[in-house]
Amino acid sequence: MEKIKHKYLEVRGLKLHFAEIGEGPAVVFLHGFPEIWYSWRYQMIAVANAGFRAIAPDYRGYGLSEKPAEPEKVTFRDLVDDLLVLLDSLGIPKVFLVAKDFGPRPAYHFALLYPDRVSAVVTLGVPFMVTGPEGISLDTLPKGFYFLRWREPVRAEKDFGRFDVKTVVKNIYILFTRSELQVASEDQEIMDLVDPSTPLPPWFTEEDLENYAALYEKSGFQTALQVPYRGWLEDYGVEDQKVTVPAMLIMGEKDYVLKFGRLEEYIRSGIVKKYVPDLEVVFIPEGNHFVQEQLPDQVNQLLITFLNKHI
Repeated sequence: MEKIKHKYLEVRGLKLHFAEIGEGPAVVFLHGFPEIWYSWRYQMIAVANAGFRAIAPDYRGYGLSEKPAEPEKVTFRDLVDDLLVLLDSLGIPKVFLVAKDFGPRPAYHFALLYPDRVSAVVTLGVPFMVTGPEGISLDTLPKGFYFLRWREPVRAEKDFGRFDVKTVVKNIYILFTRSELQVASEDQEIMDLVDPSTPLPPWFTEEDLENYAALYEKSGFQTALQVPYRGWLEDYGVEDQKVTVPAMLIMGEKDYVLKFGRLEEYIRSGIVKKYVPDLEVVFIPEGNHFVQEQLPDQVNQLLITFLNKHI
């Protein structure tokens, strides 16, 4: 961990942070929520040792990156545009993109817009998601589902505000480690779904929790709730939603995301390959939504094998 360097770059009017280690073909890691660059700690070291240059940015308004003046106006396209400036500023002509949770949205968006800049895409926990009429309808989701609750302006902020930041991060990690959907009743908020006595997952240490909490103490949750939840229906802005670069999807068999609408059928039936034809799908039997932190050795082996195949 001490070999990972921390750097800052002026990107479209904001000072953005990224972590970096290694030399060789560039691999950029895009985090989800409640994650930040730190969620890729195991993968960054592994790919650096395998001869790659690992770069993990904090999105605008996340972690050590500067907050935008108007977080409520941040879009997925902002993350894509920030990535383009980051690559150009670092002199990286072509990149591997590795993304988790909502990170696949900006990763695949970038691959749709700039296929000549992308060697391949690896996503964890979430496949390529169609936008527009063919996409997953939010109307099919259960009332009280966390995703719908967090889309509501101010509601999550009030819910989170009842606790210190460390407790919020702990609760989210406990909730999303489960294999069932997180659905609150009418008289509950999402944070109420966690019993305060529930311990952290065994693979997530108190030191990990302290690191996450310190970063969210700095950034707060406003941008994190805007992107992805409140900006989820944003369109890619491209007519042909077909990804032409090689791709891999790593899914934990116990990831709650598989119960998100008809997502499991979309993956297992191969419908996803209509949009990502050159896609390799790997299921990890005991994996949950945080599979890259839960089972880093398995994920690292899959990742490095795939990267070497597409250099």
